[in-house]
Amino acid sequence: MLVDFDQADAVNQAIRLLSLRHRARIAELLAPLGLHPGQEALLLELARTGPMIQAQLSEALGVERPSVTLMARKLETAGHIRRSPAPDDQRATVVELTDGGRALTDQVKQLWCTLAQETLTGLTAQTVTELPGLLKTLAGNVDTRRPRHRRTPSETRAPEPHPEHRP
Repeated sequence: MLVDFDQADAVNQAIRLLSLRHRARIAELLAPLGLHPGQEALLLELARTGPMIQAQLSEALGVERPSVTLMARKLETAGHIRRSPAPDDQRATVVELTDGGRALTDQVKQLWCTLAQETLTGLTAQTVTELPGLLKTLAGNVDTRRPRHRRTPSETRAPEPHPEHRP
């Protein structure tokens, strides 16, 4: 599907604005808990999966390892997680929730629901059901970690217009 500039601008601006406002709103909701955006995702991932090797946590969250290391260090200092060497690989670090981290995660889940309800206001039930799949498709389409197909010169040419759209 080819889009013209006006369509591209409308889509890209809407996504950019949603991203900025979503991040600002979650920052506002997390601040009373002493958390920053991104830290809640780490806590929620550990609540979902249980203890994880830090490198796997980085992959699961879709963020760089140094970012996870920094978040984990801050969450450990606050007493929300515990880090320890992996039993089978002393170079790897296992990250797990503490009891305090589990209690905090319950509060984060409530905030997560609040944010989702605010974000989804005015949408139909069907749209809400379809939205996660649509957003995952969009995210996958721009995933910089995904190998890109290199186009040959013939593939970079504009496609032929549909017969009913030809002059």
